[in-house]
Amino acid sequence: VQLQASGGGLVQAGGSLRLSCAASGRTFSEYAMAWFRQAPGKEREFVAGISWTGGSTHFADSVKGRFTISRDNSKNTVYLRMNSLKPEDTAVYYCAANRLGERLLDEKLYDYWGQGTQVTVSS
Repeated sequence: VQLQASGGGLVQAGGSLRLSCAASGRTFSEYAMAWFRQAPGKEREFVAGISWTGGSTHFADSVKGRFTISRDNSKNTVYLRMNSLKPEDTAVYYCAANRLGERLLDEKLYDYWGQGTQVTVSS
């Protein structure tokens, strides 16, 4: 599976962005998907995950209530809708795939990664 993330950009605090992650291959629906992010000088951290069918989601406390994750298996794409953005959301956002589930916080358990897309939130 190859993953291609897009949709990042510069936005003012309080604004919104939607990230997309397009997957190649016919086994997309066999993978749980997640978004991670890495801010300058910090370790990469889990943001949100979604199960194979999209019926179950999981969020980091820092984004709960502001971000939503969804997927369209017919388009091999997973989305991250980010509302009420804060300057501390500034990071490179990565999508990732694993066969185990949507609640995996350990990046070492993920099989495939996208290249990352920059999100910058100005104050």
